[in-house]
Amino acid sequence: MSLSIQELEKTVAELTAPGKGILAADESDGTIAKRFKGVNVASTEETRRDYRELLFSTPGLGDFISGVILFEETLKQKTAAGVPLPQLLTAQGMVPGIKVDKGTMPLPGFPEEKVTQGLDGLAQRLSEYKQLGARFAKWRAVIAIGAGLPTPQAIAANAHALARYAAICQEQGLVPIVEPEVLMDGDHTLATCARVTEEVLHAVFHALHQQRVALECMLLKPSMVVPGSACLKQVTPQQVAQATLTCLRRTVPAAVPGINFLSGGQSEAAATANLNAMNANAERQPWVLSFSYGRALQAPVLKAWRGEAANKIIAQQALYQRARLNSAARQGKYTAAMENE
Repeated sequence: MSLSIQELEKTVAELTAPGKGILAADESDGTIAKRFKGVNVASTEETRRDYRELLFSTPGLGDFISGVILFEETLKQKTAAGVPLPQLLTAQGMVPGIKVDKGTMPLPGFPEEKVTQGLDGLAQRLSEYKQLGARFAKWRAVIAIGAGLPTPQAIAANAHALARYAAICQEQGLVPIVEPEVLMDGDHTLATCARVTEEVLHAVFHALHQQRVALECMLLKPSMVVPGSACLKQVTPQQVAQATLTCLRRTVPAAVPGINFLSGGQSEAAATANLNAMNANAERQPWVLSFSYGRALQAPVLKAWRGEAANKIIAQQALYQRARLNSAARQGKYTAAMENE
């Protein structure tokens, strides 16, 4: 076995550790500015650093969080005391990762659909990120559901980009997280989401096979199968779990070690309850089913923090609580009553 494969497998083993999930703290400058605006905090390099240092230094967070996805700026920042943020994560027992895509752009010829950019120069960027401490990476593709959407061409274009990214990551010694997000926006039904998600995952794994990606050395970050946010018929966590697991069994090879769901606009409690329903399912699944949440872990933290240093402890307690509840859901042991403990 080559050293690079051993290195990748070690990272996968740490990221899929029992009872743990991944914190997505890789918001772009535009996204974090929106989140900060919601709590009346100006988005500056300093406030972004202070906030993320607050997240990463939460006492005991490493008990529930195995890895953290960073934005490029964060990977290069230091704490107020001068410690590089990746080193702070490592000291907490968490693996540093990095978002490497450059965002979406309109897909030429398909004005209502998008494709993710960032493959140019990716190998060189990954080499630099690895030197800065990153051990895994993430690339997000966005698939919209609507009248006549998604088109096969948009699915294929995004699947190809995800697979090329994953192959380049593995060549550079970083574990790729492959994120095909089927958006919740719209009034589509659970059944429609299931059909589209199945099509997307089939295309993604076909592309990964074509690009010779080692499935044992990657993680999948899909959206759950849920109705559109404007759908009049919402469903129970058990229905979400059944639809999602059926879709995954049809599309995701057993060689993939872990599936870390994105929260994708679900409320904090819904994202936790839906994950729990999947892990409470009596049938044994071939993959670890965990979380890679951003807003669903951070929303209570931002509300508590509001940019005030005096609120640091209560904000960290909010993150610890949310991470603890999702750790319980990762084990199928979460109950709604735990929200008030």
